[in-house]
Parts: sequence; C-alpha cells; structure tokens
Amino acid sequence: MALITKAPRGTKDILPGEAHELRYIERTALETAEAFGYSEIRTPVFEHTELFERSVGDATDVVQKEMYTFFDKGGRSVTLRPEGTAGAARACLEHGLLSEALPRKVSYVTRCYRYEKPQSGRLREFTQFGAECFGAADPIADAELISLANAVFSALGLTNYRLELNSIGCPECRKSYLEKLRTFFHTKTAALCPTCQDRLERSPMRILDCKSPICSAAAAQAPRVTEHLCPDCTAHFEQVKHLLGAMEIPFEVNPMIVRGLDYYTRTVFEFVSELPELTGLVLGAGGRYDGLIEELGGQHTPSLGFGLGLERVWMQLRALQAPLPQAFPCELFLATMTGEALQKAAAIAAEIRADGWGVQYDIIGRSLKAQMKYADKIGARFTVVLGEEELTSGRARLKNMSTGAEEVLSLSEFGEAFERILLRLAQEELEEALAGGF
Repeated sequence: MALITKAPRGTKDILPGEAHELRYIERTALETAEAFGYSEIRTPVFEHTELFERSVGDATDVVQKEMYTFFDKGGRSVTLRPEGTAGAARACLEHGLLSEALPRKVSYVTRCYRYEKPQSGRLREFTQFGAECFGAADPIADAELISLANAVFSALGLTNYRLELNSIGCPECRKSYLEKLRTFFHTKTAALCPTCQDRLERSPMRILDCKSPICSAAAAQAPRVTEHLCPDCTAHFEQVKHLLGAMEIPFEVNPMIVRGLDYYTRTVFEFVSELPELTGLVLGAGGRYDGLIEELGGQHTPSLGFGLGLERVWMQLRALQAPLPQAFPCELFLATMTGEALQKAAAIAAEIRADGWGVQYDIIGRSLKAQMKYADKIGARFTVVLGEEELTSGRARLKNMSTGAEEVLSLSEFGEAFERILLRLAQEELEEALAGGF
C-alpha cells in the first residue's frame, strides 16, 4: 500500500541511528556556552508577526518571502520563528531580565522556519544554536562572542573553516555610505537582477550580499563600507581585530558581508566552510545589533549575538569524518525461555538501568534463537539466557559477545556483579587508551 504522504519538501527526518549525533552537537554547544556565562533560554516556536517585521525588517527577504505567517483562530497574525534573536530579545524584555545585572547572556537550541529553495545545507525547517549578549558595548564583547563560536567548533573537533569579518557601521555613518551606494548602483541598474532592482532604493546594501552572478559582478567595484565608517566605528572595528589577534583567532576582512537582517550594526561575521564539497557553506553568522532592544520598546541596550546552523555543522563534521559518539549502547540483553524468567529479566533490567546502563529483553514473544539473533543485531555487548534451570540454580552464564568468554553470576546479586564487570572493562579501556596516547 502506498504512503498517503511524505515529509514536506525542505524538511528532514532525523532517524534513530543518527539523532544521537545531533543531540551531542546541541549539548556540546550549550555546555560550551555555559562556560562563557550563557544561560539557556527557551521561547515559543511562533511569535506575533510584528516582532519579526520590526526586528528583522519588513524590507528583508526573510520577511517578504520566507516567513511562515498565518492567522490564528483569534484572527491574529502569527509567524513561525525564522531566527532566534528576536524571540530571545522579546523574552528578556518582557520578563525584565535586562533590568538586572548586565550583561545578560542567553543561549538556546531552537527550530527555525524559512520558506527558501531547498538545497544542500539549506532546509525550510532547521536547528539553530544561538548566543545573545545584551548590554555590552565594548569591542571585547564582540571578540569574546566570536571566541565562543570558535570554542564550540573546537569542542566538536570541527576544522577547515574560516572566519570572515566586516563592519557595517552605525546608522549615522551608514547614511552617507548608502547614498554613495545608491549612486553607484544607479549606473548599474540594467545589470541587476529584478530583486536587487527593487532593493536599490530601500536597502542597497543587500545587493552586496546577493548570490546572483550578475549582481556579484556589478557589486565588485562598489564602494566599500569600511572606507566610510565614522571615527567611533573605525576605532571599534580596529579594536575587535586587535583583540581577535591577541586571542589567536585568525580572520579575513570581507567588506561584502552585510548580513540579511535589518538589526545589525557595526561588527558582522560569518564562519564559512573550506571543505571542497561544502565550499562557501556558511556554518554560522552573527554580529552586533545595538538598536534592536530600543526598536522593540526597551531602553537603548548595546547587544550582539550569533547563530550556528547545526545541520550544517553536522554536515561538516561528517565530511571531516570527525569522531562522533555512538548511539546509547545495549550493554546487556536478557534472553528468556519462560514467563517466570521474563519477570526475573524485567527485575534485573530495572536495577541495572537505574544506574544508567542500557539493558533490553524480549517483549514480543520471540523464540530463543530469534532473541539471540536480535541481540546480535542491536549490538548487545553481553547476553544471558534465563530459563527454568537458571531460576532453579540461582545462577546464569554471562556471555561477552565480542570475545565469547563466559562468566557465571549469581542471580541474587546479578546487577551488582554485572556493573562491576562493566566498570572493570571501562577502566581497562581507559588504561589502554592512555598507554596508546589516545
């Protein structure tokens, strides 16, 4: 019988054999952020549409073309979040977190939704790790935030990427630059794609970020924003670069980075893959957004943040064949031959599971032969068979499935004895690893 439907285009099922890898990436990112003082925050998957129109910008591609917006049953326009910053900022404002000691640092792992053309590394539903720092104006905050993203990559063993850096100035120094940019592109109008022709008056900086080859060619000779920064923005950018150098974090200045969201000011950055099969894939990006909190109704609060696309990070790790954890292992499979033996197996399993070990037993009435095949298929490290003989004698044979070695254990102390075996093996493996220099 044919399936009635399949997963929507642009979405991806994370299957049992791989979900533990993505969970490891999420956990590593959050734990790394905690070391930098970032506490986890969780916000709703949908927000009132005006939040994104005000923060992201009603002239952006995200708002105009990519948001999943609909009316709820109360007739209110709501939107599935296209990014994490706006929701985190709204939550911190609404609950008075920015009235407490600053800076306020928050991080999150969240699902985001954008109606984009699906391709490798670009999904319509994707997972984002984000970190937001509210109330920090000094360039050291920019450098530390970038170092946090770099630390996440290091903790994961991710390599072969580059950091690209730019400054897009403040609203004041950007005014004159935008006029120069409009003047320049007015001479190139015929060479721009229809989307960028529409952007010319409202948001000419986005032409620099257009992926169309004809627009990229037209933008190659455009004025550079870094040549039109005010003294304060110039000093801020120079200090960020100096601090990154002191932190030994390599970077390249790329004056074409402008980011696609309206709230950015001054520092913007991207982490870009350098693997041949993923060339140009942006693994994460962010920057400073000093006017966002004020735009949302709060006091002026200099802030900054970034987001990492975790599916993209995952792709990079797999392409690098970086070591990723195995799925939670089945340390013991209890094969049973009678109903009474099944009850005993359930009791033993409960005891061992309570200490954090993986244990399984048959729950669908397989034959003993089928149970042993299943134990082998799921990679059980040890097996034991429980039948009338074992229950009568109070003893059972524990078999190591990789070596074939067997050991007789008392059923009355089975859990404790089995755990001692596991701990002993773990110690031996550690000593072996240390002796071999990992």
